[in-house]
Amino acid sequence: MLTEDHKFQRVEISQRLLQRCQQDNGDEDTTHISVGPGGDFQANNNLFDNLIIGDKTWGQCINAARYCSTLDRLKEAIRRKRPGLLRRGVVLQHDNATPHSANLTQQWLQRYGWEILPHPAHSPDLAPSDFYLFGPLKRHLGGMAFDTEDDLISELRNWFDNLDVDFFRVGINSLLSRWQKCIDLHGDYVEK
Repeated sequence: MLTEDHKFQRVEISQRLLQRCQQDNGDEDTTHISVGPGGDFQANNNLFDNLIIGDKTWGQCINAARYCSTLDRLKEAIRRKRPGLLRRGVVLQHDNATPHSANLTQQWLQRYGWEILPHPAHSPDLAPSDFYLFGPLKRHLGGMAFDTEDDLISELRNWFDNLDVDFFRVGINSLLSRWQKCIDLHGDYVEK
């Protein structure tokens, strides 16, 4: 259950993010990155032009050191695929999970000058992985049985590999309307 403080924080952050999107419209100097489960890293200058898919370490517990290793791979992928982009500023969106908020991760982000878009606590309805990705994945896996963890991982990789980029774009683009609905609902959960 959301407290009044949670609701206030959700409204404030949603307002800031909507305002930022309006200011960023057409800004070619900043690249926005969002890390989620899936395949290769991709990047684009418009916050909502492409979802950035971070790599998922299957079968391992994610701690701050592993998350920083993922960020290292992301940084390298950006350097390879978009030379010079790192100088212009990377904006990352992730939730407040312990590996993301740990001192080691914060030091990494500060060292490389990456900005973090705020994400309110207790807000799965404002996280594309929760409100957009996991439902279709759950439906896909429904009724399947796997003999081994490797079989499950193989099926997950296959599913992610076969998703169209537009699938992710739609999920990320829906953030704008969800932020607005959160504001309109005075911080209550956004159902749809």
